[in-house]
Amino acid sequence: MLINGVQIDDTFAEAFNMRGTRVIITAQNLKWAYNAANAMTGFATSVIGCGVEAGIEKELAPEETPDGRPGVAILMFAMGSAVLMKQLETRMGQCILTCPTAAAFSGLEGNDRISLGKNLRFFGDGFQISKQFGGKRYWRVPVMDGEFITEETTGMVRAVGGGNFLVLAESQPQALAACEAAIEAMKKIPNVIMPFPGGVVRSGSKVGSKYKSMFASTNDAFCPTLKGLTRSELSPEIESVMEIVIDGLTDLDIRKATRAGIAAACELGAENGIKRISAGNYGGKLGQFQFHLRDIMSDPALAGI
Repeated sequence: MLINGVQIDDTFAEAFNMRGTRVIITAQNLKWAYNAANAMTGFATSVIGCGVEAGIEKELAPEETPDGRPGVAILMFAMGSAVLMKQLETRMGQCILTCPTAAAFSGLEGNDRISLGKNLRFFGDGFQISKQFGGKRYWRVPVMDGEFITEETTGMVRAVGGGNFLVLAESQPQALAACEAAIEAMKKIPNVIMPFPGGVVRSGSKVGSKYKSMFASTNDAFCPTLKGLTRSELSPEIESVMEIVIDGLTDLDIRKATRAGIAAACELGAENGIKRISAGNYGGKLGQFQFHLRDIMSDPALAGI
């Protein structure tokens, strides 16, 4: 398959079952909503080292938030419910409670509910006040700038993490330009995040290592500087490879984001050094989901995404 002269490899991305949640963060203005959200989603690129994968999903206008203030929605994903609950509670306390004017609300419904402010209310030292509206419980916690308002719980759902694709280009600037175009397109798709810095990761990994203490190591088959030293997947003209990792609330969300991202990257075309689109997988042995690139790009149901 060729799109604008760019080869789409006959391969698939391998992704995993995860647990996910959404939190709506509001503040006096967008500046402080982003300050809180950026802090809460910091150091959350990969469950391998960070416990969770998190990112800002979208910006919200006042009419879209529970308290009528500007805000942002964030998504958080973890490999299990216990880890997600612990990380959510810790980050709420350190990043949202502490942020001037910030408040936090549930962004997901569902039967599985996890603590948002349920335990954080104890910071109020007995002065906290509970209110119920529309069958939901909220907490008002006294703090030095006034009150911290938070919903008691938020929903938790089964989700998908680790969707991905690789951009192979003739140079580093060309690969990065294609990834930047892809990320801008993917940000328009709801229910997904790209958790790495700017949405892009240069240190794609493989399972295992020559060092016993490492369970993942550099994906040497896609490292341009190792072409003559390993079993390389790269042709001579490829000098840079970058990866985009996608987490979504459903597998369809990841398919939509993958389609949008690859299409945007391919718009630059082979004439701008973009030669191939590939994906990282583990031979189909680890992940519960497979996202076949050619199927996604030829699926008429995803046309117009």
